[in-house]
Amino acid sequence: QVQLVESGGGLVQPGGSLRLSCAASGSGFSFYAMHWYRQAPGKQREWVATIARSSNTNYADSVKGRFTISRDNAKNTVYLQMNNLKPEDTAVYYCHIGSNWGQGTQVTVSS
Repeated sequence: QVQLVESGGGLVQPGGSLRLSCAASGSGFSFYAMHWYRQAPGKQREWVATIARSSNTNYADSVKGRFTISRDNAKNTVYLQMNNLKPEDTAVYYCHIGSNWGQGTQVTVSS
């Protein structure tokens, strides 16, 4: 069974940085696009970023220029580097690969 395990969340002050990781068990993930989503309290889950098989990337307008998605196919891992974090970035962040979702990691941006 495929498992996705996120890590790297935490509490950070506005303007700070965090790096999220999502490690996938199994094989073949190099053939998939990888995605990050987030869900803030009381809101719907929203797409944040995608990295394609080709490593082309796309970002939601709200994070463009601040977040960077990357992947390491040898490690079956996708990353989300988050810089200049804002309180509105507070959410549970999920990785999504194929039909699989991780359990989420909490990111809280607060002074």
